[in-house]
Amino acid sequence: MATFGPTDDLHGAEFVDTDLRGARFVGADLSGVVMRGVQVEGLEIEAPWLFDGETFLLVDGVDVIPLVDAELNRRFPGRADRRATDPERLATAWDALERTWAATLARVDTMPAGTVDVSVAGEWSFAQTLRHLVLATDTWLRKAILHEEQPYHPYGLIDAATADDGFDVSVLARDAPSYVDILEVRAGRVAMVRDVIAGVTPELLASARPNPHDPAYPETVLSCLHTILEEEWEHHRYAVRDLDVIEGGTGA
Repeated sequence: MATFGPTDDLHGAEFVDTDLRGARFVGADLSGVVMRGVQVEGLEIEAPWLFDGETFLLVDGVDVIPLVDAELNRRFPGRADRRATDPERLATAWDALERTWAATLARVDTMPAGTVDVSVAGEWSFAQTLRHLVLATDTWLRKAILHEEQPYHPYGLIDAATADDGFDVSVLARDAPSYVDILEVRAGRVAMVRDVIAGVTPELLASARPNPHDPAYPETVLSCLHTILEEEWEHHRYAVRDLDVIEGGTGA
């Protein structure tokens, strides 16, 4: 099986009568790809950036992004409020997220021991997903909005990509904490977001903040909260997708 990595430049390549059955693209840039007369039965795409309002995805001439967005909103009640712009709706949006995650945590509690550490097809385990969300909250709330000098908790999940993105790796744990400890820290971060949203005003939401990854790019408190909401909903979707696979006994 051929494997292509970051050093392989396939930009503008043309594939004619090529057998790509079972191929896997991870972190690949497929923007602008044109497919004509292709067999796509069973094709699966995970692309959270489709919903930023500036992209389109045509299937037989139909932009399917609005259709997918609407279906995800149907499947995950409360997701449609992730771009709320006023304090009241933001509070409603966060409350919906808390209830959604609470139901999922309750589901995990009923599953066999060790479920939280199972990786499906190389994706983060459930426990790792919660650790990532600790890191995301620390980045966009504690660092970006609150300007804390040491925003990161040791349980925040760190990987090579984020290590190269300006994070202080020395403050992040190398050894995996227990699931109970992860839940405790995660609950604290959820409460922090809830408290901040409860106290926001329209003026505060519009106030400027530096992007936590690159201060040259401006953000607002509202855009930082929107990023947190997007992170929460997308990773919840990934988590329940993989829990379904684990319960079904395939693909783990």
